[in-house]
Amino acid sequence: MEVKDYMELPYNYIIQPIEDESGKYYYARVLELNGCQSDGDTFDEAYSNLREAMRGYLETKIENGIKIPIPQSIQDYSGKFVVRIPKSLHQALAIEAEREGISLNQYALYKLSR
Repeated sequence: MEVKDYMELPYNYIIQPIEDESGKYYYARVLELNGCQSDGDTFDEAYSNLREAMRGYLETKIENGIKIPIPQSIQDYSGKFVVRIPKSLHQALAIEAEREGISLNQYALYKLSR
């Protein structure tokens, strides 16, 4: 595949407003392409700069024969994952869920989505 082919794939972009010691700006990155990022004073500028950074990122990976990840799709995920936690935390969460009158699964979803 060539750069233009990768550029047309439905990669996931994250563009978020930032306010820190350097001021207000937008930070942008491509979720699947580790290290492919940019910023801009506006949302549109951050997006444009990210697309330019992405082009350079892809060119470098292709020139060096490095595998490029393809975009992630929601169909790639089952919606289920297993997490091992200490027994004491399991107990505390189960008690809190019961107090709220909901299942532990619903309570964990609520806590994770906050």
